[in-house]
Amino acid sequence: MRLVLHVWRQKNPGSRGRMVRYEAGDVNPDMSMLELLDVINEGLMVKGEEPIAFEHDCREGICGSCGFMINGIAHGPLPASTVCQLTMRHFKDGQELYLEPWRAKAFPVIKDLVVDRGAFDRIISAGGFISVPTGSAPDGNAIPVPKEDADRAMDAAACIGCGACVAACPNASAALFTGAKIAHLGLLPQGQPERHERALRMVTQFNRENFGSCTNIGECEAVCPKEIKLEVIARMNHDFIQASRLRR
Repeated sequence: MRLVLHVWRQKNPGSRGRMVRYEAGDVNPDMSMLELLDVINEGLMVKGEEPIAFEHDCREGICGSCGFMINGIAHGPLPASTVCQLTMRHFKDGQELYLEPWRAKAFPVIKDLVVDRGAFDRIISAGGFISVPTGSAPDGNAIPVPKEDADRAMDAAACIGCGACVAACPNASAALFTGAKIAHLGLLPQGQPERHERALRMVTQFNRENFGSCTNIGECEAVCPKEIKLEVIARMNHDFIQASRLRR
């Protein structure tokens, strides 16, 4: 099959970017989007041109490294998947694809499709650690956890921090990401000692970054590759309000 790619090229954060057209012929339908970019880059390097910069690591939809907009949709048209899991069979022969980096003030472009997601790291760091002594691994049944709480905590912990939620949100809000990180510890007994203080610190850091406010539009949930639910935002707001009251 044949595809036409329009890729955002930007040399560095201070330079102006532009869309550049590339034609890819003899595309294997089983190829992933990242494998297609690899093939295009091989051709560019043979011609002595600068390859397209993009992030990747595990290529199994686990690490959250990869991610960009494809025809205006974060991670592309396949629901509950990352760019590395998106294969060419999901597109039509001769189709034109527009590849752009995440568009958010908090995610400045480093080069081409690569953005700086350091704001996420700073939000996580603001949460700190749990004070429960670890030592050796405890018995699995040593601390009883209701199954409903365990399931909800595991669902929230599935967040891979890819940034699709921010890119899809019209406000460029990181509420779904922050809510997931707060919820997965706040739902478990081990996370209770710092539960409210953790929420206060993480939301405060979230507000310090250049993210917009959440207005519950739901675009974040729609594009999340791990299908994190909006309920984590409600829990984040609840814990933050409780923490603010306790601090007073």
